[in-house]
Amino acid sequence: MFPRRYEFLLFAFFMSLFMSFFMSGVITLINIGMVSGFLGLWINAFVKAFIVAFPTILLVVPQVRKLVSLLVRNS
Repeated sequence: MFPRRYEFLLFAFFMSLFMSFFMSGVITLINIGMVSGFLGLWINAFVKAFIVAFPTILLVVPQVRKLVSLLVRNS
């Protein structure tokens, strides 16, 4: 198990991993269809997407949390 101080880093890692995996698959399928070699093309797109997604989530999540806290009222 990881110490609590790594919670945000682990969140960002897994969120970017899953989102880039699924989104790259869906977008690759939409763009080229189920062609021969689809899996290789998907994995290639996934790796590139993950390289962008992980640091993006590290930067964006704190700002999104602030925005959401401004938009949500306490009941």
